[in-house]
Amino acid sequence: MRDDIFLIKAAISARQIAYAPYSNFLVGAAILDEKDHIHQGQNVENAAYPNGICAETSAIATMIQQGGTRIVKMAVSGGNGELLCTPCGGCRQRIREFASQDTRILICDANGLKEQFTLSDLLPHSFGPENLD
Repeated sequence: MRDDIFLIKAAISARQIAYAPYSNFLVGAAILDEKDHIHQGQNVENAAYPNGICAETSAIATMIQQGGTRIVKMAVSGGNGELLCTPCGGCRQRIREFASQDTRILICDANGLKEQFTLSDLLPHSFGPENLD
């Protein structure tokens, strides 16, 4: 539970520095890796819309750059209002590359935890690296 609080705070902190001048939809993500390191990322929009990146993708890239290889747990902070801001389909697959089906994904808003899922809840019957063995 203590790890959850640090991870949630890291995702909320990353959200605060997101670059979203077009949508004003701020998202932050934080990953706890296998070495107990936390890696943050935020969405970064671009005037050429398809060239923006999601917070989850940014956090994964940071994790890899800093030597992490496995997502143990992830928090995502986004959204405005009652609807949950879960990872998009592309990010769910990117998370799957570095996580197991039972990896917990904590879904937060700007104030804290709203809900949590396993990756299997978000991406059932997924295709992962082990499918290529």
